[in-house]
Amino acid sequence: MASPPPADGRAGIDAALVRRLVAAQFPRWSDLAVTPVAVDGWDNRTYRLGTDLTARLPTAAGYAPAVAKENRWLPELAPLLPLPVPPIVARGAPGEGYPFDWSIRRWLDGAVARPERVDDMREFATSLAEFLLALQRIDATGGPAAGAHSFYRGAPLTHYDDETRRALARLAGRVDTERAAAVWTAALKADWHGWPVWFHGDIAANNLLVRDGRLAAVIDFGTSGVGDPACDLVISWTMLSGAGREAFRRTMDQDEPMWARARGWALWKALISLAQHIDTDPEQAAEHRRVLDEVLADHDRLG
Repeated sequence: MASPPPADGRAGIDAALVRRLVAAQFPRWSDLAVTPVAVDGWDNRTYRLGTDLTARLPTAAGYAPAVAKENRWLPELAPLLPLPVPPIVARGAPGEGYPFDWSIRRWLDGAVARPERVDDMREFATSLAEFLLALQRIDATGGPAAGAHSFYRGAPLTHYDDETRRALARLAGRVDTERAAAVWTAALKADWHGWPVWFHGDIAANNLLVRDGRLAAVIDFGTSGVGDPACDLVISWTMLSGAGREAFRRTMDQDEPMWARARGWALWKALISLAQHIDTDPEQAAEHRRVLDEVLADHDRLG
């Protein structure tokens, strides 16, 4: 049986709107087919334009600043990175009832990363670590300092202290909140004293493309910026395990305070997501509980 077509219309954005925007602002592409991508993000809706282009539209005001940021910085970052990142083709403007800037990019071939699509997880993890280290080595002078535009990725974890403690209170008696609070406290105490560097901000499976079993591209720099790169290590617990995790940790070669802050980022997201889904979505709750358990075990072993 054929797979159902990707959902259309989320956040008031649909293929018809994209066709109108393209026709009004970029008539040279108005004859291209517009189709939603199979795996879509939350912050933006992405549509393929023909076979070689995509249109990417923020779903809310909080995500709109990423358009200017990516259009400004991705062309400078791309030549210095070992893997492809989204090539910017054009910047769209509000119109046709849509209120935000948007962008057109070139399509990057590949499937979103899943363990079953990766031939050698150690090689995958090493390639990802080498990409992140290359990103950190790029001159960050003038880059966008971590803040609201990055949803405070790259900033001190204290920004999310109240939210994390509310999640801990809500989950009392349902997870090991005493151990989780210890991980959070350790993360808050692990101050960062390094120079601000580039970070991606959302290194997650859906933002990593694989082709022929290998890591082929890194996409979605909407939460990128300049600051503390600990947030980019969260994939150590969300996707990687065993030999892959060890290869990632070895290649990244970060000090323990960096890993403590990374565990804090992973813990924050797992806790708030588990608190949201524990009574409504057993499948998602199980995945967030798994990440939480991985982080707690890692802290007990290394923290």
